[in-house]
Amino acid sequence: MDLLRFITAGSVDDGKSTLIGRLLYDSKNILIDQLEALEKSTKNRTDGSVDLALLTDGLRAEREQGITIDVAYRYFTTPKRKFIIADAPGHVQYTRNMITGASNANLIIILVDARQGVVEQTRRHSIIASLLKIPHVVVAINKMDLVEYSEDVYNNIVIDYVEVAKQLGLNDVTYIPISALNGDNIVDKSTVIDWYDGKPLLELLEEVEIDNDINLTDARFQVQLVIRPQTDDLHDYRGYAGKVISGIYKKGDKVTVLPTGIETTISKLEVGGEEVDVVFAPQSAVVQLADDIDISRGDAIAKIDNQPQVSNELEVLLCWLDDKPLVPGNKYYLQHNSRLVRAVVKQIDYKLDVNSLQQQPVEGNVKLNEVVKATIRTASPIVYDSFHKLNVNGSAILIDETSNATVAAVLIQ
Repeated sequence: MDLLRFITAGSVDDGKSTLIGRLLYDSKNILIDQLEALEKSTKNRTDGSVDLALLTDGLRAEREQGITIDVAYRYFTTPKRKFIIADAPGHVQYTRNMITGASNANLIIILVDARQGVVEQTRRHSIIASLLKIPHVVVAINKMDLVEYSEDVYNNIVIDYVEVAKQLGLNDVTYIPISALNGDNIVDKSTVIDWYDGKPLLELLEEVEIDNDINLTDARFQVQLVIRPQTDDLHDYRGYAGKVISGIYKKGDKVTVLPTGIETTISKLEVGGEEVDVVFAPQSAVVQLADDIDISRGDAIAKIDNQPQVSNELEVLLCWLDDKPLVPGNKYYLQHNSRLVRAVVKQIDYKLDVNSLQQQPVEGNVKLNEVVKATIRTASPIVYDSFHKLNVNGSAILIDETSNATVAAVLIQ
């Protein structure tokens, strides 16, 4: 059974937490004790209904304010698929949390309030989905019950969002009219929205194709651990454990170890302690090579005829996630998969307007949630691909040297 990771995003009060609560409630993925606690928490509601948003609003501050602040993760399963849901905050100042939750998502659900239509935060979350190359987008037009389930309202919002999707290059976009509060088109097809002939949300999530989201063409493997047991039975054993980031490796493949550029051959492959002839993304595996080479954590193994780039100067799109402003010249750690190196933000070229995607000059320092084009210089070479070619090998994070906090999401150009 495969796994779908998806994130919900939208403006404040668009109904993200209620949507997830309804999805869990109607698909019978709530335990009895959770349901009892939920009913107890909402016993004072005048209409006697259960506040499903409390299933995901976990922080005390969230419950008090009725908003989502942190990314809330929930897990559920249907007979067809496993799911990990990330409920992203809607307030502008918490956009950085949304980027964290969206970093490895297969799909994003962007909620639009049917009364408000496409607003600034809708565009902002759509731009982040575009920048992070999330392959599947679902635009859930919520609160249809508050506009009398009007088909005209739905169609006008679709027309507006089509322009946004076209501008951002979002290709696989699906539109669904829903009412999270009443359960219309969430798990079961709505009998009220009879003019909509598409699938309900859960059916779409169960059936969306994600196999093609994995790149099996460009073979990339980064070493996480060098295995040297040095026992009597395994005296000469030297294996390189890590995750196949992308592509396929076979026993006998001619490969290059990077950044050194030394060429060799794969002599043996192991998965789960068993020898195999082939490994592929996203498997974890152990690679053995025909030659004894000095290889350390963070080094990469790629096929000779299809190699990534190697450089210690990177042009990047950088989303600043820290309250403390970014000052060119500041020093950080750059975490690229399992490779950790010292780095400095050498220069900042321009700022990206999140509403229009226009390039703007940077006035002063880079502030929280701003997206900028920058140049980063690293103390030792990075083995990478362009994010647009291979996002799993073209992204990284900047880490503050003193606090070890993540301060920026990095997309290598």
